[in-house]
Amino acid sequence: MVKHIILWKLKEEYNNEEIKLGIKEGLENLKGVIPGLLEIKVQTEVLGSSNADVMLYSVFENKEALGAYAVHPEHVKVADTKVRPFTETRSCIDFAE
Repeated sequence: MVKHIILWKLKEEYNNEEIKLGIKEGLENLKGVIPGLLEIKVQTEVLGSSNADVMLYSVFENKEALGAYAVHPEHVKVADTKVRPFTETRSCIDFAE
């Protein structure tokens, strides 16, 4: 299994619940749509000690499934309409277990 974790910092003018909900719903709705995507969760409620606004935690069958997810049209559509326009920074870590 491969875990894919992303942290985003939202642009200040977009740091609101509506944007966060759009990111959460858009990404979590990919479960069952993209082959090899086993689990996906978006965390939008964070403690004040956090230096990120939104976290994506996802699990894939293998590296190939993660690669296919990255270019899958449904994922690209969510990324291009609900994530990238509103985020300032992105940090990512992928690892196999």
